[in-house]
Formats: sequence, C-alpha cells, structure tokens
Amino acid sequence: MSSNPSPRVSGWEPLQRPLFRALWIATVTSNIGTWMQNVAAAWLMTSLSPSPIMISLVQAATSLPIFLLVLPAGALADIVDRRRLLLFTQGWMLAMAALLGFFTLAGRITPSILLLFTFLLGLGAAMNAPAWQAIFPELVPRSELPAAISLNSAGFNIARAIGPALGGLIVAATGPGVVFLLNAATFFGVLIVLYRWRRPPRRSALPAEQILEAIGTGLRYVRYAPVLQWVLVRIGLFMFGASALLALLPLLVQHQLGLGSFGYGLLLGSLGAGAVLGALFQERIRRRIPLYWIMTGAVFLFAIVMILFATSRSFVFLVPMMMFGGVAWMVEISSLNVLAQTFSPDWVLARSLAVFLLVVQGSMMIGSLLWGSVAEQAGIPAALILAALSLLLGWIMTARERLSERERVDLTPSMHWAEPVLIGTARPEQGPVRVMVEYRIDPKNHETFKTVLRELSQIRRRDGGRHWELYRDTADPSRYVETFLVASWAEHLRQHARVTVADREVEERVRALHIGETPPVVSHFINADAAEE
Repeated sequence: MSSNPSPRVSGWEPLQRPLFRALWIATVTSNIGTWMQNVAAAWLMTSLSPSPIMISLVQAATSLPIFLLVLPAGALADIVDRRRLLLFTQGWMLAMAALLGFFTLAGRITPSILLLFTFLLGLGAAMNAPAWQAIFPELVPRSELPAAISLNSAGFNIARAIGPALGGLIVAATGPGVVFLLNAATFFGVLIVLYRWRRPPRRSALPAEQILEAIGTGLRYVRYAPVLQWVLVRIGLFMFGASALLALLPLLVQHQLGLGSFGYGLLLGSLGAGAVLGALFQERIRRRIPLYWIMTGAVFLFAIVMILFATSRSFVFLVPMMMFGGVAWMVEISSLNVLAQTFSPDWVLARSLAVFLLVVQGSMMIGSLLWGSVAEQAGIPAALILAALSLLLGWIMTARERLSERERVDLTPSMHWAEPVLIGTARPEQGPVRVMVEYRIDPKNHETFKTVLRELSQIRRRDGGRHWELYRDTADPSRYVETFLVASWAEHLRQHARVTVADREVEERVRALHIGETPPVVSHFINADAAEE
C-alpha cells in the first residue's frame, strides 16, 4: 500500500465521458420524478384518510424495502449482469408508477392500493441501489471515482431541491395521478441509456453463487475486512448523530422559529443547495487537504451547525448555516462511499455497498427515534446539542484511522494460485474442502511468522475460508501447518479468483520466512463421503 498522489482531476471531469454524462442527466430527471412522486403520494393520502398513522405509513412503505431487500439486492448485483439487473429494476419502477397513475386517474385509488404501490416502488428502488452504486467504477477511471460519486450526490440534491416544489405545483394544477404518470415517464431516459450501454460480458466457468450463499459470503467479507468495518462504523456514527437535525427540523421550524411550511421548505432547500456546492468544490479541496482532515472538518462543521440551530432564533442566520450543513453532510457521506468502493474488490463490491446503505438507513432510523424521544423529554435544543456531542464522540472513536482513497491498494485479481491437483472429477457443490499449507520456519522467527500469518488469516476468511487454524509440530519446532475449510469445491475455485495483488504481497511476506528447500506444500482434501457419492 502506498500513497502516491493521483493525477489532478476536475470535479467536472466525469461529465466529459458521454456514457456517464447521459446517465447522470437521465438520473437527475428520474430523481426529480421520484421526489414529485413522494409529494403527490403524501398529499393524496391526506385526502384519502385523515389518520396521521396512514400518512406516516407512506414514508414507512418507501423505507421498509431497504431493510428487507438491500442485502439480497447486493448479492444479486454481484452474481448477475448489473446492466440487466438495472434494466429490470428501472422497468419495474416505471410499471408500478404507471399503474398507480392509472388507478388514481380512474378514481379507483384507496389507501391500501396507494400503500401497496408505494411499497412496490420501494422494492424496485431497494433492488436498484447496490447495483447502481457498483457500476461507477465501470463508468469512469479510478482517479475520477470521487468526482463521479460527488456529482451523483449533487444530482440527487438538485432533484431534491426541484422535485418537491415542482410536484406540489403539478398536484395543485392537475392532481396526483398526473404526477405519478410523469414519474413513470422519467424512467424512460435511464432505460434508454442503460439499453445502449454495451457493457463487456463477464463470463466464468464456475457456476454462479446461490443467493443465500452469496449474502453470507458478502457479510463474511465485511466481517474480515478491517478497513471496511471502520468505514461502516464511521458512517453509522455520523448518520446516527446527524439524523437529529433532519428529524427535528419540522418541530424546530414550527415551535422555535414560529414559521410555517415555506420556512421548512426553504431550510431543506438550503441543505440541498449546500450539498450541491460541496459536491462541486470537493475535488478542488481534496487536492489541497488530505481526506482525513476534510472528513474531520465535515464532522465538526455539522456539529457546529446543530449547536447553532439549538441556540439561535434568527431564520435569516440559519438559512446560510443550513447550507454549510449541506456541505458537511455531502462531504462526509460521499467521502466514506468512495472509501467503501476503494477498499472493496469488484467481486463483492455491490454486497459491500449494500451493507453500507443498510447502515446508513438503519442509523438514521434509530437516531431519528432516539433524538425525537430526547426532544420530547428534554426539549429540542437539548436534543440537538446532545446529538452534536455524539458526532464529536464518534469522531474520537474513529480518529486513529487515517484512510485515503488515494492509497494504492491493488485489488486486481492476481490469479497466482496454482490449480489444485484433482484425480478424477469433483462436482462443484461437493464439499467441504480442507486446505492445508505446510511451512518450514526458523524457530527464532516464529513470532514474526505468526504475526504475518494472522494478517493472512484475515484474507483467507474474507475470501471464503472458515475455521482457520495454525498448528505447530510437537516433534519438529520448525514445521507449521496452516489449515482452513471452504464450503465447496466451487467456492474454493472462486477463492482462487478472489485473491488480489495486494493479498499476494502479504503471502510473499509469509513465504519470505519459509526456509524449506521447496515452496510451502499446499494440499487439498475433500469430504470423503461427498467424494465417494
């Protein structure tokens, strides 16, 4: 791992690439339609049912699919062709929005039907999200990945600033049914761009992973990837604390500032505008300041903004402060997203991002509930100040790690493992398979060997190995045997394909301590009962 500086990249550079530019424009348009849809659905429910519970269920029906499907969606995006999966999910959302529009215009809409189609649209969005995040490294070079993610965030916030207001105007002029149909139409642009994208096919001689197996593999990767764990802890702590401002903003505007919906909308728009500014200038800042200090500044800035909202009663002052909050919000989230992509190889990228999305959503939900309860007991200012302190505490807990997306971790498959010797045939599903590696180590180096091998054990487990153990021969102190289990023959062959150039560097450090006349001996054993079937 090294930290050679990357070539300078403008924040606008990815838009010079035709495919990314077309997809970005189509996505912004589609996101505007989605925000219009959200406004129209909430407004329609108020006319169908006066119950606050039914109105709140609209948002619940949108968010619940993330918790139900984002992990399977991430696994599926790593198994199947991501372009085809995105075509399906975009087509699904188009169909659901169109059907909802037809039901509404035909006068057959009910609260239950509205909730059903909102939930079905949420299912499509949940299935779409990991695959969508995972295609960015395919659209732009690695040096442009931070800029591409920032532009994606900027597009989302542009849509968030435009969509609700536009949706409200159209609902007032024509009714929610037309908004639903317009939202359906916005998916066509994304579908056309995806259809015209000639993504290189990725073929494998091995059978595809089963969905449950793939989910388990993805979770195991996260469990044994310390850097990725740090990213998840950092984003979870940030979203937990930062969620207080968004959750309490409606109450703060009404009770503390004495304003109505216009003031609330203006503050939300300021947050979005700040996020757009942060996205546009983030690359310029990255060239001058290390990422660690940028992220530290974002955490402290958002904490200061929350304290100001807790103590100030000046709306004119709080509008620009909310813009600073939007800058901090976007910088912290997009920086951690970049790190999650930087330190995840392609074979598990969508699954890593699915876990990232799950942590984001879960932390926001838990934080919103907690800070709402605190505000009810101690007041809004106290809740915001405590949430700001929680942000600073989260920074202290994660401050020791100083990661950068410019660190050169070569996750290219090395393909340096020799093909295992197989007499006869083995079915892909046969297993488990036990792998044993025998080393000869000078006894005076045994502590160094065990230290390096512990690092290698993380790689074995991360890529599919289980029950990893190291044994030392009681009759020969120089003889060590490393052993681990793999679920099946096919999974072990996949393990061969998962080993990266960075992993090979760790293996070479282990083998540099080997003193045998021949390289370490690798043996494979397959379950005897399975082998005899």
